[in-house]
Amino acid sequence: MIESVANVSTERPERYLKQLVSHLGRRVDSEQTEDGSAGSLTFGSGGCTLRVEPGALVMTARAADDERLAAVQDVVTRHLVRFATQEELVVEWSAAAEVS
Repeated sequence: MIESVANVSTERPERYLKQLVSHLGRRVDSEQTEDGSAGSLTFGSGGCTLRVEPGALVMTARAADDERLAAVQDVVTRHLVRFATQEELVVEWSAAAEVS
């Protein structure tokens, strides 16, 4: 399994987490904590966990290989950027790293 992380600077991390889980949850398995501070998305190609930090949305994508990881990153990034109508978000994923 490999993973990469994106720390997206925003004043609205809770809002974007909720939107991603709600919107993508129509097509994939999704969960959100009761307090809205964390969530997860499970795709056929991998998954993504979402966590609210002060001033940032931290997204961790995981998949079996680089191709599937890129697919997870692409879907999450495209939807997040589309939701951000009031600010321009910059999503930069770290290099893929192997995890156990």
